[in-house]
Amino acid sequence: CGAGAINYEMKDELIEREYGAIVVATGFRPFDKSAFNEYGYADNKDVITSLELERLMNAAGPTNGVLLRPSDNTHPKVITFIQCVGSRDVSGCGKPYCSKVCCMYTAKHAMLIREKYPDTEVHVFYIDVRTPGKNYDEFYRRAVEQYGVDYIKGMVGKVYNENGKLMVQGSDLIENEQKTIASDLVVLAVAVEPEPSVRKIATLLTASIDTNNFLNESHPKLRPVESPTAGVYLAGMCQGPKDIPETVSQASACASKVIGLLVKDHLKTNPCIAHSNENMCNGCSQCANVCAYGAITYVDKEFRIGGGKTEVRRVASVNPAVCQGCGACTVTCPSGAMDLSGFSSSQIMSEVEAICKR
Repeated sequence: CGAGAINYEMKDELIEREYGAIVVATGFRPFDKSAFNEYGYADNKDVITSLELERLMNAAGPTNGVLLRPSDNTHPKVITFIQCVGSRDVSGCGKPYCSKVCCMYTAKHAMLIREKYPDTEVHVFYIDVRTPGKNYDEFYRRAVEQYGVDYIKGMVGKVYNENGKLMVQGSDLIENEQKTIASDLVVLAVAVEPEPSVRKIATLLTASIDTNNFLNESHPKLRPVESPTAGVYLAGMCQGPKDIPETVSQASACASKVIGLLVKDHLKTNPCIAHSNENMCNGCSQCANVCAYGAITYVDKEFRIGGGKTEVRRVASVNPAVCQGCGACTVTCPSGAMDLSGFSSSQIMSEVEAICKR
C-alpha cells in the first residue's frame, strides 16, 4: 500500500459504540457447487466458476492476466459457459430465484476472451437471457453479433472427461437436438446467496428475512431501502440479487436516509404507540416476543405493596422512538397491561357500546 494506510500491528478487539443508524451491507457468497456433481467441478480442475475465471483474467491474478487451463497451463481453444447453476432451480438442490447478474458478466467474459483470443471458440448454454438494465440487451447482442459468441438455448445434462477433453452434453431447444461440445475449459455461472451471517444480524436488529434468507425491506415500492426496524437500512445483496449500478444507487439512497435522520435535532414519531400499565404487567415477556421492532424491553421496578413494604417486579418498558404502533403487543398481552395510545381497549369498547345503542 503506497499510502501506508494499513497498520499491520493492529490486534483484534471488540469495540462498543453508540450509533444513530445502521446500514446492513453484508454482501453475498457464491452458491455451493458441490450440490451439482453432474458438472464435474470437484473432479476436474478445468471446470471453474465465473469468479475464478475473473481472477484468471485479471492482470494481478496468478497467471498475470493470461488465460490458461488450471490443469496443464495451456491456452484453452474451446470454452463453454453453463448458466443458472443453482439459480431458478425448483427441485430443491439450488435456489428458486434468478441471480440477476450472471447473464451480463458471462457476456462480458465471453467478449473479453474473444477480443484477446480471437481463435478461441466460446459457447454459452442458457435457459433464458435476462438483460433488464439500461443498454444491457444491446450489450448481449454485441456479444452475439460482433464477437460471434455461440449462445445455445438449453440445459446441460452432464460434463465428463474423455481423452483429455471436457465433454459438455446438453440440449439445444432451438435446433431440437442433443449437443456434445468437446471443451478445454468449462465455466459455471453459479447462483448467489446471502452471507450466512445475515440470520444472526437479523436477530440482533430484529429485522425480518424471507424464505431465501434475504433481508426484507419495509415496503418494496415506498420504502425500498428501509428495514421494518427504525434506523436500520439495507444496501446491496443482503436484500436480494442486484448488480453494481443498482447496489450503488441503493447505497446512495441509504446515505441520504441516514443523513436525513441524523441531521434533525428532534425526531417525529407516531403518536399512536404502545404503552405499558406497570401495575398490571406480570412480566410474562409475550409482548416482547411478538414485537417485530425490538421496541419492548423489561426492567426491574420497585412497587409499594402497603404497610410500608416494597417489592421489585419485572415489567415491560416501551421505547417510543422505536415503536411503530402496530398493536401486536396489545392483543398478545394476557393481563391487558399493554395498550395503544389513542386506540386503548377502553376507548374501543366505548365506541362499540355507543354504536350498539343506536
